[in-house]
Amino acid sequence: MEVERYSSDLVEPTTRQNFAFWLATGEVLRGWVRSFDDTTEGISWIEGGIRNYRATGGLRGLPFWLALKAEALYLGNRIFEALEAIMEAEGLAERFEERLWRAELHRLRGVLLTAMGADEVEIEASFCAAIKTAREQKSVSLQKRAEATYAEYRRQKASAAGGRGFRLPLC
Repeated sequence: MEVERYSSDLVEPTTRQNFAFWLATGEVLRGWVRSFDDTTEGISWIEGGIRNYRATGGLRGLPFWLALKAEALYLGNRIFEALEAIMEAEGLAERFEERLWRAELHRLRGVLLTAMGADEVEIEASFCAAIKTAREQKSVSLQKRAEATYAEYRRQKASAAGGRGFRLPLC
């Protein structure tokens, strides 16, 4: 996978040169890619990268890293931990007025709430917030992604008995 190759290309020289910020970035990306095949190893890489990123004093990029961690945790069926990561990411995004990943955080919250079998109103509010935020930001790709996930949620809800506790794809 291209992301794994790029993350490896990033990790190797940054380790030699001790560029802590870029090393942490490479570790998180490498972990995210690995989580698709081996969630335990991938989550370990992501958590190490986040720990190393925090050690640099960096906080502003954490909402994105935490979103990747939430995706890996979701793949490992660790839904409550994934939701905790999203909640932390949302708090940091609010604290730093970081709007870049806000739509994606809402979308992921909807995916996680669906997997937990949460209240339908709460699930739909998350997806609608994702779509609205993406529109406000004029982010066509995030809007389409949120709309596609919401459509899949509605499709699965219509065909599922009771419409609760099913799993949505991440993308």
